[in-house]
Amino acid sequence: MVPRHGSSNSLYLFAIGSVALLIVLGLAMFGRWTKPNSNPSTADGTQDTSNATTSPDSDEALMMYCAAGMRYPVDEIVKQYEAEFGKKISLNYSGSNTLLSQLEVNQTGDLYLAADDSYITKGRDKGLLAEAIPVATQTPVIVVKRGNAKNIQSAADLLRDDVSVVLPDPDAAACGKKAKQLLSASGHWNALQQSARVYKPTVNETINAVKIDVDAGIVWDSTVAQYPDMEAIHCEELDQGRATIEIAVVKQTKHPTAALHFARYLASIDKGLEIFRAKGMQPVAGDRWSEHPELTLFAGAVNRKALEPIIKEFQEREGVTVNTKYNGCGILTAEMRSLQSNPVGSFPDTFMACDVYYMETVKDLFLESENVSATDIVMVVKKGNPKKIQTLKDLLRDDVRLVLGEPKQCTIGVLSKRLLQEEGIYDQLTRDKEINTKQTSAMLVPDVITGSADVVLAYVTDTQAEANKVDVVPIESPQAKAIQPFSIAKSSANKYLSERLFEKIAQSRDKFEAAGFQWRLQK
Repeated sequence: MVPRHGSSNSLYLFAIGSVALLIVLGLAMFGRWTKPNSNPSTADGTQDTSNATTSPDSDEALMMYCAAGMRYPVDEIVKQYEAEFGKKISLNYSGSNTLLSQLEVNQTGDLYLAADDSYITKGRDKGLLAEAIPVATQTPVIVVKRGNAKNIQSAADLLRDDVSVVLPDPDAAACGKKAKQLLSASGHWNALQQSARVYKPTVNETINAVKIDVDAGIVWDSTVAQYPDMEAIHCEELDQGRATIEIAVVKQTKHPTAALHFARYLASIDKGLEIFRAKGMQPVAGDRWSEHPELTLFAGAVNRKALEPIIKEFQEREGVTVNTKYNGCGILTAEMRSLQSNPVGSFPDTFMACDVYYMETVKDLFLESENVSATDIVMVVKKGNPKKIQTLKDLLRDDVRLVLGEPKQCTIGVLSKRLLQEEGIYDQLTRDKEINTKQTSAMLVPDVITGSADVVLAYVTDTQAEANKVDVVPIESPQAKAIQPFSIAKSSANKYLSERLFEKIAQSRDKFEAAGFQWRLQK
């Protein structure tokens, strides 16, 4: 049969036209990636075709969803970052909830900045977001033209017949959601939503409506700070709604290290946060900027097997260096005290102790600690247990050679001493026997393998690698347990980076259990 070319061409053109229409509708629905806005007058989050840049699929640009109210500072930060590093950032401005919905549908992008951290929590719960860094805080306020001609002072004033009101949409903008929560609690919301003239999808559009012809609206105090001809009215109903602006890495990003590099820059106290402050916002006490930051971690020797693969992954993803010092906790805490009085080296940003005992000795230098894991203290003997050692009392026998940790240098030494005192045999042991001691837990099990000792008190985790050469004799005592806490130094200039290291540890239960630890972290 001869093909009917005219009919085929018509169908072909119809198909092409349909696809083109779908693309246009898709762009209209889901927004468009733009360059940083160079014209402050368009800071209302509206689309500007003159700002179109590289395709989001291009390797040349990171793609960022950004709350519209942050447009002024973020535009400036992005320009500064691009000038310093030559890395392009494409930006999509809209309401926080609208952007999160787009992210959920699109499953693309690298970064998401929300006006309220509740959206970061929601995004994480949905599996859309990974690391998050706080940026600044803000509070909802009533906005009026400077001079406040109608003397609006409270939420009740918004209900007056002579006052017209515009609100940010609770289903699109973070400020709208927060205002609805607060004013529902105060009993004003139902009446206010009925009298409001219009809802706007962003705080920028809300404040612009007030600027033009509406008497009052509700926006963030940080938004008002960017408009010199507008005035913020604080009221008790809204003052309780302080929110934290956060930037998060999109879980599906193909460029996590690059995304984290920019996120750190934006949230650094001496880079992006300077711009947020200059725009009248209230930035957090962020980390200091470094293109390749370094953390110092002091860790009790027992933690090494679990921590090493975790730290390796963390360094590779973040693009940072973690300088880790493993040793006996007595040695590590003594070094901390020395560094405190004579700072000739790097005081640790973080500390993971072998047990809470040594964390307690330096708690004045650290923030509140979290208990991560636990391990049992056991008696370790040669394979087959040739001396038939069964209880702690057997350690008193003349034919048993015992090696312990040094109490002044390592946690296993302190805990072993406490355990033997509880059993009532420590004084007799130290009086009647010549007991060799080691400065770290890692040095104990090798003495059994080489025949230098018949038995040692060690962590069960230290025996895993030598399971074919040694046997473990359990100790029936509540004292035969070590709990490993983690904390961040009060003096650290990298507290948020340290928090992300802790978060990585908190997500690594499998690695701790594979190393023989019991998981303790409740979060």
